Amino acid sequence: MEGETAKKLTTRDNAVISYRILRGKEPRRLLVLLHGMASNLTRWSEFVETTVLRDSWDLLRLDLRGHAGSLWRGPVSMEIWCDDLAEVLDAEGYDDAIVAGHCLGANLALNFASRHPLRTAGLVLVEPMPRQSLTGTLRKFQPIKPLVFIAIRIIRLLNGLGLQRKSIPVLDLHALDRETRAAVAEQGSPDAMLRRYAVPWHDLRFMPSANYLQEFLEVSRALPRLSGITVPVLALLSSGTFLNDPERTRRVLYALPDLEVLLLDAHHWIPTERPKEMREAIEQWCLAL
Repeated sequence: MEGETAKKLTTRDNAVISYRILRGKEPRRLLVLLHGMASNLTRWSEFVETTVLRDSWDLLRLDLRGHAGSLWRGPVSMEIWCDDLAEVLDAEGYDDAIVAGHCLGANLALNFASRHPLRTAGLVLVEPMPRQSLTGTLRKFQPIKPLVFIAIRIIRLLNGLGLQRKSIPVLDLHALDRETRAAVAEQGSPDAMLRRYAVPWHDLRFMPSANYLQEFLEVSRALPRLSGITVPVLALLSSGTFLNDPERTRRVLYALPDLEVLLLDAHHWIPTERPKEMREAIEQWCLAL
C-alpha cells in the first residue's frame, strides 16, 4: 500500500514477525492494528488505505506469530504475542502506542496494556471477547478444552516428525470483504458472509492447525484485571449475538475506568459489515486524544 514499508523482525527466540508501517518524517503518535482469529494484517488494509489518520499518525499492522507472513509452528499465547509486539515497538523506536485490535486482537490489546502499561497510551477494542460473553460455537467449545490440549500436543509431535503442510496460502481479507459484501447485497441475506467467516474448515486452510486450536484456547481465557487498565479505551461492539453477547460484554468492560462504548449493527465482523462507521469512530476518538 502506498506509503507503507514492509518489514520483518527476528525475535529473541528466532521467530520472524512480518509487519507493515506507515510513518511520517517527523515523530508522530503511533496506532497499532492487531487482527483477530485466523486472520492477518490484511484485515486492516481498507482502514489504512482510507483513514485520515494517515496524515497525522503513524500506523503499524502486523501478522501475529503463527499467521501469514509470521508463519510459526511452535507455541503461541497472549504472553508471546505481547512480547512480540513489544519487540517490534523497540525495533521501530516507539516508547508507547495506541493499540487497536479486532476480536482476538482486542483481547490481546487488553493483555498488552496489562503487561506493558507504560507502553500503552490507549486502546481501541473492536468486538472484544470476554469469556463470560461467549455464545454459539465458542461457548460450545468450552467443555472440550482438555481434548483440544491433547490434539495440540499430538499435532505438534507430528510436526516435529516432519508431518506438516509444506506451504500455507495467505488469505487476502481486503479482497474477501469486497467479495462478501457483493454477495450479501446480491442475495439480500447475511448467509453469504457466515459461509465465509464462520466456518472453521475454511480458516484452517490459512494457518497451522495447532495454532488455530490454540487460538480457541487463548480467546476464551480470562481477561486481565480491567480495573488496573487506566488508559482511555474505545470499545466498538456488534449488536448481534452470533459469537458473543454485547450486553454481557458491556458489563464486563465497565470495569475499565476510562471507557467509551459504541454499539454498531453487525453480526460480529464490524470491519466487514460496518467499515465506514468503524473507521470514523476510531478517527474521531484518536483525534480527540
